[in-house]
Amino acid sequence: MANTHTLELTPEQLALDPQILIIPGLGNSGPRHWQSHWEARVPDAERVELGMWDDPHRNTWVNKINLAVHRAGRPVILVAHSLGCLAVAWWAEYEQPAHGNPVVGALLVAPPDAERPGVDERIARFAPVPRRTLPFPTFLAASENDPYASLRVARGLASDWGATFAYAGSIGHINADSRIGDWDFGLLLLGQLVREHRSRQRPGEDGGSLRRHLAHRGRIPLPWAFENLDPERSRGW
Repeated sequence: MANTHTLELTPEQLALDPQILIIPGLGNSGPRHWQSHWEARVPDAERVELGMWDDPHRNTWVNKINLAVHRAGRPVILVAHSLGCLAVAWWAEYEQPAHGNPVVGALLVAPPDAERPGVDERIARFAPVPRRTLPFPTFLAASENDPYASLRVARGLASDWGATFAYAGSIGHINADSRIGDWDFGLLLLGQLVREHRSRQRPGEDGGSLRRHLAHRGRIPLPWAFENLDPERSRGW
């Protein structure tokens, strides 16, 4: 597959655009996982090597995220899946970064219910889940038939974290088993975070290059009302 940047970052934009840090969950993300697809296709995306993938240690993961954020040396967008979402919440709890500095946005996908009775002990290590509002724009995407968390729990986390909830349809844990390929719906959410950052950096601009890119591919920019977006339609965009 060609190394085409889905978000169309030019060399000039790289000086202003954020580093995209991919944060997998338990077991890491294998080659068929959308996070691995993004890592391969987006030159400005980098996976955070948390280590201890099958036997995670909460504070070790938090420290690895902290190191990656500060090594970036520029604004950062975090893209976390499953247990990685809880690691991000704990990072924000411990570090208490200033609003939008250095993290300018986050896409949190399918966070598990770490406080559910009988949950995998490795997930339970991340409980109790921090409930502090996250100091950066955040989308929380969840599926209604995720075996690791109900939609009610996911909506509750979005509310507590001050995140915009993005309904992802009925696609399980939004992982390799979901068979969603590059997961276009998630790319649209990520694109919106980049657009919003660009508009804050350059008042009066609204991410026009991304808008033109989507139009060229027959897509439309994401509306602001994500609650009303039908994820099934996004499969064909």
